[in-house]
Amino acid sequence: MQTLISVILPVFLIIGFGYMAAWRGLFSQQNVDGLMRYATTFAVPVLLFRAISNLDLAAEYNLSLLGSFYGAAFLCFLAGMLGAKYLFGRDWEDATAIGFVCLFSNSLLLGLAIMERAYGPDSLTGNYAIISIHAPFCYGLGIATMEIMRARHSSKTKIVPTVLKAMFSNALIIGIGLGFVVNLGNIPMPEPAMHAVNLLASSALPAALFGMGGVLYRYRPEGDMRVILFCCAVSLGLHPTLTFAFGTLSAISADNMRSAIVTASMAPGINAYLFANMYGRAMRVAASTVLIGTALSVLTVWLWLGTLP
Repeated sequence: MQTLISVILPVFLIIGFGYMAAWRGLFSQQNVDGLMRYATTFAVPVLLFRAISNLDLAAEYNLSLLGSFYGAAFLCFLAGMLGAKYLFGRDWEDATAIGFVCLFSNSLLLGLAIMERAYGPDSLTGNYAIISIHAPFCYGLGIATMEIMRARHSSKTKIVPTVLKAMFSNALIIGIGLGFVVNLGNIPMPEPAMHAVNLLASSALPAALFGMGGVLYRYRPEGDMRVILFCCAVSLGLHPTLTFAFGTLSAISADNMRSAIVTASMAPGINAYLFANMYGRAMRVAASTVLIGTALSVLTVWLWLGTLP
């Protein structure tokens, strides 16, 4: 219970504050959109830039850690897509969007915040390693699959350019990429520039969590409840369970196991809705799963934290 109070509730109280502010009309949807644009286009990419530029790549890019998390994520994508197709009778385009909902954990806004609260700032290196390829992996897999499904009725030559354009126009990927350039090139950063980076990065998580509350108010659950609960079960239950199993088989360290499980146990993030909205597929399922999954994760994350060393 102490973990629930001291670690999880502060994060969700910020989300709830944003939700209440939007509900009561104290923070308009235009304000929410502006805040989320600031967080996801500027502050969070700068946070990732700082993390990747300072990351010890040789020490932290552990193949067992990444394999445990992303092997489980890939299987959850398949489970979501095939379940949507064969259990719920959705077409392949809808099924791909639903698979993406099951794939994309809120590794950044919730995962970093909860990991930092639970284990301290020095525990985040494994999370940053996972996050550094999270958007490229998830968007690459989701877009490639969706374009393949759509190419049943059009030209297959458009698949690769579409995937590359979508990935490399993403601000998060640009921030990560610049971090790799500075890290691998051993490029020194001037002290005033690093102070500016630190100031901007320090605002990323609080702003994003508050804005996320406003976004969740906008997407209230409507219909498709069986599919939504299926997505929540895959995201909150199957993903961390598979990650734990793979991590145990790979004998990853306790620190890496914490990073992998905490990240895998996060509810689907706003990007799950953005992907569905980009293609106009399963938007109601995506939005409602983000909202309901985030609420359920108050309990499920607490349970998963209780199993970790």
